[in-house]
Amino acid sequence: MNMEKFKSAGKEVTLYHTKGSGSPLIILNNYAGDGKSVMEAADKPEGKDFNLLCIGNLNWNLDMTPWYCPPLSPKDTPCTGGADEYLKLLLEEILPEGLKKVDGTPSHIGIAGYSLAGLFALYALYHTDVFECAASMSGSLWFPDFKEYVFSHEMKKKPEKIYLSLGDKESNTRNRYLKAVQDNTESIAAHFREEGMDVTFEMNPGNHFKDATLRSAKGILAII
Repeated sequence: MNMEKFKSAGKEVTLYHTKGSGSPLIILNNYAGDGKSVMEAADKPEGKDFNLLCIGNLNWNLDMTPWYCPPLSPKDTPCTGGADEYLKLLLEEILPEGLKKVDGTPSHIGIAGYSLAGLFALYALYHTDVFECAASMSGSLWFPDFKEYVFSHEMKKKPEKIYLSLGDKESNTRNRYLKAVQDNTESIAAHFREEGMDVTFEMNPGNHFKDATLRSAKGILAII
């Protein structure tokens, strides 16, 4: 596995690419780090090689959110809805640069993310036909009005595979937004299936912060 780093519009991008031509390319928007721990956690079975394009140094509450959401607590910051602008940067600058560096043409391109990046991964499917699969690990599908958005909009292209996961304690909260996460995720998974998509929904033990790296690796492996 080779690694290259580059920057684009202030984002720190790390590409892990295989020597095999035509391996899938998965985009991972990451809260912190360069994705190395996720790559190490992905114990790849034979035939499961993939390229990983990991983007860091994100303005998390701006880049990963589709519209405004007030702070979840007095000490929190609001989400300010910059997903459309960031997706434009991803498609027009970051992804093309990554494609220049991989061997051959990827068999398919997927998008993955944890927490708000999981929300973004699904949101992106409604605004581009580039991604043929998506993984949302402990995705922030509690986000106000997102379930309704999914139910009332059409994807640009139905993906070949969608992976959703959640911790079994994530909805155990008094927060009026966060407590809806399991109901929303289950409803969205059911909606995708009704639309004829291949959906895997997996519950993991623990809260939102447990085994994030392992959950991310599992989701990526599920869509390659």
